[in-house]
Amino acid sequence: MTTRTHTGMVPEELIKPVALSDDQRKVVAMIGSLLLRYPDENFADLAGTVRGQLDQLPAQIAERFRLFLDGAESMGTRALEMHFVETFDQRRRCSLFLSYYAVGDTRQRGAAILAFRQQLEGLGLEEISDELPDHLCVVLEAVALTSGEAHARAVEMISSHRDGIEVLRSALQAIDSIYHHVIIAICMALPKIDQDTIDRYVDLIRSGPPAEMVGIDVQHLPFPTSTPDHV
Repeated sequence: MTTRTHTGMVPEELIKPVALSDDQRKVVAMIGSLLLRYPDENFADLAGTVRGQLDQLPAQIAERFRLFLDGAESMGTRALEMHFVETFDQRRRCSLFLSYYAVGDTRQRGAAILAFRQQLEGLGLEEISDELPDHLCVVLEAVALTSGEAHARAVEMISSHRDGIEVLRSALQAIDSIYHHVIIAICMALPKIDQDTIDRYVDLIRSGPPAEMVGIDVQHLPFPTSTPDHV
């Protein structure tokens, strides 16, 4: 039997997609990946580099990244570091590990991580980060670093976890974290959310990810375990 824990209120609206080219989506993905990493002493240089890329993006997305950068720079690096730890390391509902939103802290987590690793290998990206393969930054890098058919598959990969990303976005907004601007920008760059994903999202945000399941066999994972075939 799977038990769930409450995670928050369902927002009235989901983030609507913005039309982009593949190259623009790659820029959004790479910026998102960089800004969602732990902010170190080089953050000021990173912020300057990111600002230099924003004129390539649609205004709505660029504005979200600017709002994050303005807020981060006003906080200062030390305060931003503390905020990052308090937000992503100490709040379960703000996890950057996408498998958490699919299977929670259960015995399925290992199989879920393996599924992410297999999908990255299928894209020719076996080791692109020291982070676990289900980390949002790693999946964003996959979108940013691929081209053509591999890029389309990488977009499908991250889109299959759109429900979890929306849950993260809602949780960040609930605590008034500046990081919610980054997640909104990422959501804007993803394809239109379908009804099945909306239903999964509503279930997740109302009930939370699964808690530990004891004494059961590993079940089918609630997302693709290999990249889809294309004709």
